[in-house]
Amino acid sequence: MTKSPSTLGIILFIATMIIFFVAYFFFSGINYFETSLKINAFVLPIIYAGGAFWSVKTFWNKNRVVSFKDAFSRAFVPMFIGGILSIFSIYAFLNFADTDAKKLLNYQYVQRQKKELDTEYQSARKIMKHQKDIDELDQKYKERLPSFSPEAIKDKDMLTASHFSGYFAAILIFYVVLSVFFGAFFRTRTVYEETENQE
Repeated sequence: MTKSPSTLGIILFIATMIIFFVAYFFFSGINYFETSLKINAFVLPIIYAGGAFWSVKTFWNKNRVVSFKDAFSRAFVPMFIGGILSIFSIYAFLNFADTDAKKLLNYQYVQRQKKELDTEYQSARKIMKHQKDIDELDQKYKERLPSFSPEAIKDKDMLTASHFSGYFAAILIFYVVLSVFFGAFFRTRTVYEETENQE
């Protein structure tokens, strides 16, 4: 069954919000940020790529001639609609409906950064042989530590409107690249067009 790109976009939006609330209700513990990160890195790209593929494939099945523009728009529009609606909805929920979830994500984000700093510091210290290099590393590590103090992180917010805009800009790059790929793959080949002209 062929669905319009806007309808598929709404379906992607609903799927995204279902996944968001599953993570919110069942995984909003000590690994909430890590779970959210994995969902955004692995689960959602697969779902959106699948939605874009379905949109282009169903259109391609019903049309003998498909231009690059047609295939590109059939892939891009559903992802764009689903993505922008999801971004607005998640932003509104975290900033107005449940600010405690926002605080938890911000806190776990900072803790993850601190953990990464500690890991890099320990790894680098193990392989250094000269005391001068070790002293320099220790000094740099000590200089970074104050940035993780309670006073320094109390106003740290990675879920502001500007941050969400940056996230969506990065996501748009993924949408465009994927749409270009589908546009090039599903467009009607020149060989087919030449055969039609010869007939």
